[in-house]
Amino acid sequence: MKIYTKTGDSGTTALFGGTRVKKYNLRIESYGTVDELNSYIGLIKDQEINDTVKVSLLKVQNELFTLGAMLATPPEKETLKSGKERLNIPKVNLNSIEFLENEIDKMDEELPQMTHFILPGGHQAVSFCHVARCVCRRAERLAVELNDQEAINGDIIKYLNRLSDYLFTLARKLSKDLSVEEIKWIPEKQ
Repeated sequence: MKIYTKTGDSGTTALFGGTRVKKYNLRIESYGTVDELNSYIGLIKDQEINDTVKVSLLKVQNELFTLGAMLATPPEKETLKSGKERLNIPKVNLNSIEFLENEIDKMDEELPQMTHFILPGGHQAVSFCHVARCVCRRAERLAVELNDQEAINGDIIKYLNRLSDYLFTLARKLSKDLSVEEIKWIPEKQ
């Protein structure tokens, strides 16, 4: 498989199923942002963190790849004329969302109750979690906008919403694991 095809030299790219669209198309922006998010999760996974967390992050990366494929498939190309699904891979679904919720709950049991907003930072691994959380929120906003224009699988938006919560909780857990003080946001009095 060749890395360069030259088919995008005119500013278009193909969606799954062959439809060509401009590279700034909202569907491209959506799955491109999911791809960016996946890269940041790779950075988190590359840190000196618990192996169990690394396994969970690898699962998330695989789910994001699937989610990107779902976003790259326009509704009219989801099924073949025979009625068979064109994208023959397991989809991000309720089980995917419940996995994130279970991971959040497990981490949350070990953490002190939050009393204030927390400023990002304190350790590179924690900061990567916060950057990934912000990219995840952007991906979610783009998916919501795309859904307003043409319906997408509702589990995509739910998954991205839950993933941002997971990344926030993971940042807190890593702060605890790495003995990093969480900096509370306390607005300055004027």
